[in-house]
Amino acid sequence: MTGLEVPTGSIVIRMGRLSVKLSAIPLSETQADSIEKGSRCFCEDNLANVNIIANPTTMTFEDILVKINGFGRFQVMIVLIQCVSRVTLPAHFLLNNFIAAVPPHHCAVDWLAVNAFRNLTAQQTQTVSIPLEADGEPSSCLMFSEPHFHLLYNNSSEINTTDLPAEPCQNGWVFDNSTFKSTLATEWDLVCQDKGMNQVTATVFFIGVMMGAPVFGLLSDRFGRRPVLLVAYLSTLIFSTASAFSLSYIMYMVMRLLTGFTLSGISIISVVLSVEWFGTEHRTFAGIIVSLDCTVGNLLLAGVAYLVNDWRWLTIAVTSPLFLSVALWWWLPESARWLIANGKTEQAHVYLQRCAVMNKCKADFTPETLADAVIGDQHRKYTIVDLMRTPNIRKLAICTGIVWFGVAFTYYGISLNMTGFGQSIYLKQFIYASIEVPGKIGVFYLVKMIGRRPVEVGTLLLTGACLLINIFVPQGLWVVRTVVGVLGKGLSEAAFTILFLYTTELYPTVVRQTGIGYTSFLARMGVAVAPLVILLEDVWKLLPSIVFCAVSVLAGLVTCLLPETRDVPLPEFIDDIEETRYCCAVQKK
Repeated sequence: MTGLEVPTGSIVIRMGRLSVKLSAIPLSETQADSIEKGSRCFCEDNLANVNIIANPTTMTFEDILVKINGFGRFQVMIVLIQCVSRVTLPAHFLLNNFIAAVPPHHCAVDWLAVNAFRNLTAQQTQTVSIPLEADGEPSSCLMFSEPHFHLLYNNSSEINTTDLPAEPCQNGWVFDNSTFKSTLATEWDLVCQDKGMNQVTATVFFIGVMMGAPVFGLLSDRFGRRPVLLVAYLSTLIFSTASAFSLSYIMYMVMRLLTGFTLSGISIISVVLSVEWFGTEHRTFAGIIVSLDCTVGNLLLAGVAYLVNDWRWLTIAVTSPLFLSVALWWWLPESARWLIANGKTEQAHVYLQRCAVMNKCKADFTPETLADAVIGDQHRKYTIVDLMRTPNIRKLAICTGIVWFGVAFTYYGISLNMTGFGQSIYLKQFIYASIEVPGKIGVFYLVKMIGRRPVEVGTLLLTGACLLINIFVPQGLWVVRTVVGVLGKGLSEAAFTILFLYTTELYPTVVRQTGIGYTSFLARMGVAVAPLVILLEDVWKLLPSIVFCAVSVLAGLVTCLLPETRDVPLPEFIDDIEETRYCCAVQKK
């Protein structure tokens, strides 16, 4: 059969980062049909008839960032704007340690015999009304059925008061407000038989975070980072403020659930938006050093909680930076990488020009140049299903899901099992936050020199080693146990820090937020499971530590299956991370 001419002009085949031009040459009917149908590969005979010309003028997005300085004042502005909102994240995640604290308390007994108690001091009233526990402390949940005045004339600590008739508190409790003026426990009497309801508030909050992560990830990939981030700001402000003015326990639970849901949007979008504006050489700074704002938030929480000991005002105090974030949002740019990947090159060009001006660089590219900077279908809408559609992205989703679950599960498991430093909850919070600073700085240099994968594997395996060591250290050696425990917590925090950057670099732009949302969902599931595993100590005291150790080691081994991303350009489309990148798109020009 006679050969057919390729229609006017030429055909460009995109191979990964390479543009291949097919000149107008005679081809057989079979060859022409193969090209028109977008066949994924050609035989060597067909390629022998093709005049392949690499287009040297095509720039990648990384090349564009180099031209306009991928680490200039524009990037610093993005980081500083988002620091304001990110300091609220750890404050809310750990807020329950303060607003749900249970102060020392005992039954309210003044109503029993007002006339009889008229001449008694508060201590004497407690002596004749409250039985003592085995450790000599007054009972928190029981009271005598009637006053026992004979205890005033005897050393009550030497008398077995458990033989005297007692009953649960009948008219509420009296709380020691020397440390906390007001907490959830004092507000709604969440003690004794209702003490479980006090802890449920934390579980409900993290369920909200778990539910919000995939939703905000999907919305951010569909509608952009910037508008969805504003929605997260405003909704968190509304729901968190409403929770501070809750009129009932049920209302508070609902508002706290919604706060966690919307707060997850700030958590995952802020990281991705920062990383996407940094050049390849400086992504480590964007992903790790920038995470120090969370450490600052932890440090500030200790001081703010010490000064504001009313749970309602403390909730408002840790939420208040978001008012400033809403005002600063107007100066926050959209991700140019996301705009280009979604075919919005005109808008991307505006932001890139602004970046070039602020960084004092020359922007000699046009919207048409930007359209060639990424390769793929710029009009397709992606969903979470795309994380399982092709082999490499499916493997990536499964592995990162396991690692995120393991890291969060181990981190919170260690935190809940750690013994404090002294009796001050504020000192404990401050020390835990302080040890993050040298850890994150050390991680910054390690991932730059060694790489993401080996450092992530190392921190997870060493965390497991610390847990294993403490299994065999006697309880009497509390100093050794504390040092090893703090080291393990620091290592698990380092693993968490690296994983945010690592995951952001692994997923392609079109599903990056969806991937982060999916992995964050699994991480919060690990947070929810961790407290339940601690209950296994009733079965065998060492069982929780063994489980946490095993999961940490497993997560480290699974990390070995992930690719290294150090100094590698961010993938834009799913085809960029698949092995078969050839002939991934056929476009007529």
